[in-house]
Amino acid sequence: MKALSFRVADRDTYGVLRDGRAHEAEPAFRARFPDLRAVIAAGALDKLADALVADGTEEASLSWLPPIPNPDKTICVGVNYRPHAAEMGRTPPEHPLLFVRFPGSQVGHRQPLVRPSASAAYDYEGELAVVIGRPAWQVSRARAFDVIAGYCAFMDGTVRDWQRHTTQYTAGKNFRHSGAVGPWLCTRDEIADPGRLVLETRVNGEVRQQGRLADLIFDIPALVAYVSAFTELLPGDVIATGTPGGVGAGREPPAWLVPGDTVEVDLGPVGTLRCPVVGD
Repeated sequence: MKALSFRVADRDTYGVLRDGRAHEAEPAFRARFPDLRAVIAAGALDKLADALVADGTEEASLSWLPPIPNPDKTICVGVNYRPHAAEMGRTPPEHPLLFVRFPGSQVGHRQPLVRPSASAAYDYEGELAVVIGRPAWQVSRARAFDVIAGYCAFMDGTVRDWQRHTTQYTAGKNFRHSGAVGPWLCTRDEIADPGRLVLETRVNGEVRQQGRLADLIFDIPALVAYVSAFTELLPGDVIATGTPGGVGAGREPPAWLVPGDTVEVDLGPVGTLRCPVVGD
């Protein structure tokens, strides 16, 4: 199932994408569960498919939101592919390298990414994001997939010079509308083995990154186990699993994003996230 959040008639809502049309959840269902995060938290995601209005909105005319517009937390993993570690001059870490993104730094599918005027060093990072489906505290590797609701594509837009102001990544990773997530939540039952996925990032149609999820230094079960060892993961929380080699900072000369570019993060059956780049 492709569950998504979108804006219609000046209000935020959610539903399911079928045959190129977004079918909103019925009013009675939305009265019980005001957003997709609430649906997931109630364990009602499997009921959503049977609680949709018949009429739908054409996919091409949607005003997309991040699938989970209001996560309690989004935790990102840095330097989690060896080629990316090499291009950034980093030693592969002994433990996952984590940082956070704020909800206001993210936009939905087809919404404009904003290159801030504070810097020209605006970079792309295509990733797979994992969405948590139930409370998860000190979860073992063996149980990790049991707490996952599904997957999304993720564009971890990074302002490189601000990222390097200190050893903390917060500033460079949280400029307003610098990243994106979507286009929808692809439910876990649709992806038998995420390790078989291939991630491809394109800028203006040119392939810039390509990597296999099987090549993660810390795989999905390891990340869920590690993160849940120190914080309780809540329904709707997002873990972005890291980016493969090929980022703009690793090229000679660096290949930064500029207004007028289009970035795509293609994860095959999970979906393709596509956003234009504008200036602020």
